[in-house]
Amino acid sequence: MNFHGCRACIVVCFLLVTWPAKAAEPALELPAGITVEQPCPDPALKKIVFIAGSNFFKAGQHDYVGGSAVLIGMVRQTSGAFPLLALDWPQKPETLAEAKAVVFYFDGGDKHALLDADKLQQVRQLADAGAGIVSLHQGADIPKSSGETLRALLGAAFEKDYSRRAHWTAEFKTFPDHPICRGVEPFEIDDGWLYRLRFVDQMRGIAPLLRTTSPKPNSGQESEQDTIVSWAFKRPGGGRSFTFTGAHLHESLGQEGYRRFLTNGILWTAGFEIPSNGAPVELAANRLDAYLTPPPASAAATK
Repeated sequence: MNFHGCRACIVVCFLLVTWPAKAAEPALELPAGITVEQPCPDPALKKIVFIAGSNFFKAGQHDYVGGSAVLIGMVRQTSGAFPLLALDWPQKPETLAEAKAVVFYFDGGDKHALLDADKLQQVRQLADAGAGIVSLHQGADIPKSSGETLRALLGAAFEKDYSRRAHWTAEFKTFPDHPICRGVEPFEIDDGWLYRLRFVDQMRGIAPLLRTTSPKPNSGQESEQDTIVSWAFKRPGGGRSFTFTGAHLHESLGQEGYRRFLTNGILWTAGFEIPSNGAPVELAANRLDAYLTPPPASAAATK
């Protein structure tokens, strides 16, 4: 090697040694008993894939991982169900294979996962095979240009400059005669609602489940359709979908009626027969906070 070559090697080695290394991102701490993309041990089980956003917002708010962990624990209580968790999107091809339902619990709008053509294709293939589609909170929010795509999957979509979002406390005392509402006791939750949504034409296949109206002055001008915040959808090509536009606060899962409503909805989309008294949703009161996702070190340091 000539002199110039040696000098170049020395410079490169110097830069490699002295260049500041990028700090490794801390691994997300998962609740006890929860692993990522656990393989299904028995093909006879109905696989339900929870796709949870791993980003941190505020403690107990938009806690997609913590909320999914609670609901996974609820779904596990039904014989024949195999729920599993994927962060942001499944990394293993086999995770989504043969899934009977998939649950979206992540950020929407310009961050919506289905804006990615490959991910959308994976979901369309599942839907064409009859898999259930569940959307919680912001999963119903997508840019207007993709609204028809989401409506085909969910039956409705949030539309910017038309739909609305706001926080208020709503009490649900009565429920329609639908399998998702079996055994659901009244519950009252403070939530961030998406409402006044764009539904499919003539509401074909839509079964409204929950309605609520903002208590703020001059907010009572919404039509009956505008007040729907949760619905079931029997897709024209076959398959079931369930959407709940709340699910902002982790603490709401402490209410049995609320847990059962969401769990029933998830199981219904996967083809389970919902018992007359609803799905089992046992949860010790002192266990709920154990499912909260710990804030990353960077967030904790700013407090």
